[in-house]
Amino acid sequence: MEFNWLVAIGLFFVALALDIVFALYTVAVVKLNPLFAANMSALTYLLGAAGILSYVRNKWYLVPLSLGAFIGTYAVVKYEATKKDRKK
Repeated sequence: MEFNWLVAIGLFFVALALDIVFALYTVAVVKLNPLFAANMSALTYLLGAAGILSYVRNKWYLVPLSLGAFIGTYAVVKYEATKKDRKK
């Protein structure tokens, strides 16, 4: 399968959303919020499946997936740290 830039951009945003959802899932588990954690867990699997199906066909799609994952996790952790600092 050949590389498609529109697919790559879409996968970037899928991975971005996936890592935001996964980080929020982790926060919800730590805060013992079962309903929110369960919803985030389900979304994690749905978004993860889209990424997996794409890079199985073309390994180059791992690049936008990795970039989206990095930015998604960084954004949530940075936000949570900022929120924690404001409470002090």
